[in-house]
Amino acid sequence: MNPTITAFESSPDRGRGLARDMRVRWALEEVGQAYEVRLVSFAAMKRPAHLGLHPFGQIPTYEEGELALFESGAIVFHLAQTRPGLLPDEANARARAITWMFAALNTVEPPLVEFSMAKVFECNKPWYEQRQPMLEERARKTLGLLSSRLGEADWLDGAFSAGDLMMVGVLFRAKPTGILDDYPNLAAYVARAEARPAFRQAFAAQLAVFENSRAAG
Repeated sequence: MNPTITAFESSPDRGRGLARDMRVRWALEEVGQAYEVRLVSFAAMKRPAHLGLHPFGQIPTYEEGELALFESGAIVFHLAQTRPGLLPDEANARARAITWMFAALNTVEPPLVEFSMAKVFECNKPWYEQRQPMLEERARKTLGLLSSRLGEADWLDGAFSAGDLMMVGVLFRAKPTGILDDYPNLAAYVARAEARPAFRQAFAAQLAVFENSRAAG
């Protein structure tokens, strides 16, 4: 039986791949694992059935037999551990790839999400003009350090891994702000990932959900 993930029935990102189910879809495509998708509405996400899978009423979730997981990082980590293709075989390289997964979610994502979300949800607030420069400075400091670490390499540590998948998933969310354009090597890094067949298949799958919902509406 194929695993089942949940995704937005009507995604607020309008099919641009910013929702976190995109990371899970991409990982599933990278490891060649067929999967099912159960679309959930915002109302359904707060009902007991979904809260039993995700206690915070979000997406994605992952179900495989008796196993139920939530949080995109945990799901991708599970897939990387149980299927070949996303983690190196050599122990130290494997540990470094896992470290980059945590770095993406714990160090890089918070300032980027705060910066990008403020542009959308706080732009009309009286404090926006004063707060936004601080948020941008934090985002740029993080991106600058990541840019220096990546340098001219294709991927963060040798071959493409789950660490790159999670890092690009985080950087992808910053694309609409235009901030990545100031870091050419990071923009090229994201572009390389976007060119991967697995990414393109995952993106097409989540975009189809938006297009189908728009057609039905």
